[in-house]
Amino acid sequence: MADNRSGDRRERDDSGPAADRDQSIPTDRESPVGAPVIRGDESVAGRRAREAVQFDPDDPDSLADAATTVRQFAGGDTGDDHLFMLRGAAACAALVRGEGSYKAAAERAGDETTVSFIRKWARVHDLPRSVRKQVATGKIAPTAAKHIARVAGEARLLLAWAALDGDLTVREVRSVASAVNDGTPIEQALLEHDVVLGEFTVTLSPATYRDLRQQASIEDIDPGAIVTDALEQYFEE
Repeated sequence: MADNRSGDRRERDDSGPAADRDQSIPTDRESPVGAPVIRGDESVAGRRAREAVQFDPDDPDSLADAATTVRQFAGGDTGDDHLFMLRGAAACAALVRGEGSYKAAAERAGDETTVSFIRKWARVHDLPRSVRKQVATGKIAPTAAKHIARVAGEARLLLAWAALDGDLTVREVRSVASAVNDGTPIEQALLEHDVVLGEFTVTLSPATYRDLRQQASIEDIDPGAIVTDALEQYFEE
């Protein structure tokens, strides 16, 4: 079932509860830099959660471990392991915090580590937990997450979920991120790749599907409007 909020029954005031909820949704990391929030979550990482490493930017020994991890990460020693990539991103962020700049962090890591590499992956570490979880489970490719992290504010979340629902490739995510950063509205940027923001398939029980279709027909509105109203009330509670 598609929900693109067409045929909505009521006008929405940008200063109302829905707007307040939007402002409360985190678009950046809320937990401490270097903390293995996702990597240490057994529901996501399974047994590997016990192996999760915390990088403390204020601890010299931990910072040394972060530098070693970044050096290995920059050298391509990842094995396409999503959890290790998140560990590398955490190490990049901790190294930047501990050294005080991207340049100093790259110099501390040494070898082929570049400022650009450090910056990109530190930004991935800064993504909100909801997005990092999808990276850890492999639903969002770490390379796509690098481009999602380039986008600021609500558009960052919208791009992440649209990438999932629209099955966007890494190249397409990069294209949308670049367009948004150049001033193109996220809705328009996604349409260029045949993705309608807010449209995705939802599986309902037969009884709920029956009632939804019946009520939408009686009120002569799009079923998505009923779903939107119901979900907004749910999230406001």
